[in-house]
Amino acid sequence: MKPVFKECNQGQTTLFPVSLDSKISQNSPVRLVNQITDSLDISKIVDTYKGGGTSSYPPRVMLKIVIFAYLSNIYSCRKIEDAVKDRITFMWLSGGLEPDHNTINRFRSKHLKDTVNDIFTQVVTMLVEMGYLSLEVAYIDGTKMESRANRYTFVWRKTVEKNKAKLEVKIRKILEYIDEGIMQDNQPDDEPPTPINSEDVKKRIAEINRENRSREEEKAIKTLENKFLPKLEEYEKHLETLGNRNSYSKTDPDATFMHLKDDHMQNGQLKPAYNLQIGTENQFISHFSFFPNPTDFLTFKPFVNGFRERFEKNFEKVLKKAVADSGYGSEENYDFMEMNDIEPFVKFSYFHKEQKRSFKNNAFIAQNLFYNKDMDFFVCPMGQRMEKVGVGTRKSEGGFISKVSYYQAKNCSDCPLKCLCNKAEGNRRIEVNHNLNRHKEKVRQLLTSEEGLYHRSQRPIEPESVFGQGKSNKQYFRFRHFGKDLINMDFAIFAIAFNIGKLHNKGKIIPENRLKPYVLSEMIILVVVCFENYQLHFRQEKSYAQNIKFAA
Repeated sequence: MKPVFKECNQGQTTLFPVSLDSKISQNSPVRLVNQITDSLDISKIVDTYKGGGTSSYPPRVMLKIVIFAYLSNIYSCRKIEDAVKDRITFMWLSGGLEPDHNTINRFRSKHLKDTVNDIFTQVVTMLVEMGYLSLEVAYIDGTKMESRANRYTFVWRKTVEKNKAKLEVKIRKILEYIDEGIMQDNQPDDEPPTPINSEDVKKRIAEINRENRSREEEKAIKTLENKFLPKLEEYEKHLETLGNRNSYSKTDPDATFMHLKDDHMQNGQLKPAYNLQIGTENQFISHFSFFPNPTDFLTFKPFVNGFRERFEKNFEKVLKKAVADSGYGSEENYDFMEMNDIEPFVKFSYFHKEQKRSFKNNAFIAQNLFYNKDMDFFVCPMGQRMEKVGVGTRKSEGGFISKVSYYQAKNCSDCPLKCLCNKAEGNRRIEVNHNLNRHKEKVRQLLTSEEGLYHRSQRPIEPESVFGQGKSNKQYFRFRHFGKDLINMDFAIFAIAFNIGKLHNKGKIIPENRLKPYVLSEMIILVVVCFENYQLHFRQEKSYAQNIKFAA
């Protein structure tokens, strides 16, 4: 039999336009994006627009386009522009509007930069009302996200300080040569010279009497003024930009050079990046923040403070339980959680090692020595007392001061177990942080409880799955903007889209009563406008059909 094929005519016209709504399935994620965005309060975004001039694209429509683009793994403004023109879902969502890439980029960088965090908070609040989040527990973890900056435009603190010190020596020699003295004339000879300030050098240059100067002295003054002074100002600007960091990128000063796991050169090269910290619950992103320091334990306190500031206005119980790995386990963080009534399901170093039989049966480890709390002394395996001999302090990288106590045995010279107990010369001496040990005992009880075992099993699943889906499935592994404000805006949009995508996977539809009154009024106006446009189009098509009939 002869095969029969369906007819296809690309230039065929129809009397009535094809409805895009009929082409989109009812369970499409674009409908959920449209429904959720319609229920958001975007008054802060509207306030960023100035009156006058030509009409602007509706901010709610632009927000829908951007969120759905990020949900569809489209992050480039030019690709979003193409999607609005040739994808049915974007056409339906935009209502026929076709903003170009400049308009989309301007909307993100200008109108969303300071307002998108409020949109993210509203989406999380909606998830709480729907029962997916409680905000009482947060699974906290971090990852390094590479910046858009050039990998080789770096500035290192040690190099700047070293070169600045060399330059100061040259400046002092020139000032001595032109008989203006050193920067501090009254400074004793036995004290090291203080760092030179560029403002002081400018004053010195202004005070120099240039009359009756030799050619060599004039040359030295010009070198000091035209060469050394600008270089000194450059070094001071570098140190000001560095702050407490050890490095930064010239093309993105907010980025710090860090070790990344996905090293493209496979040689452990440092690359400009940000330390992204997120809090998750039920695999939804409940909070996020960026930090310039690569270590996690310094980010815990500001992250928790930001989490509570975001939600405490609307909820009474916010972040009552924190779950994190041993990278956050420090005395400073344990004290912070105790002061803020947060249950610390946060591991400490050697937590897993302590659970092993070899560790528990080792009687020579300081943690396993018998301690008499009332009389404040330890007992070594041979039964000898280790009395307290002093106290000291330790300062962490973040400036936290810990108090430690020193205990020492009286006579270890004739001990037959000395080779197993103490390898150093003299009597054994141990350092004990009682406050940290107290926190460890509390954390140990929490982590080994039934609830602790549940949180420990969930911790690798919660934030790690979000990072894995974001970097692998969503291809969101490198920022596309410069500066902390813009990357914060960009990731906030990604987090909103990620949460909506996760909600769509769970098959949940927002109830109609969740829509706010002003949104309903906007929808009624939109329906009226669409109906009027439809009537106008119908009249035009009818007139066109009559003209064809009359011509025939």
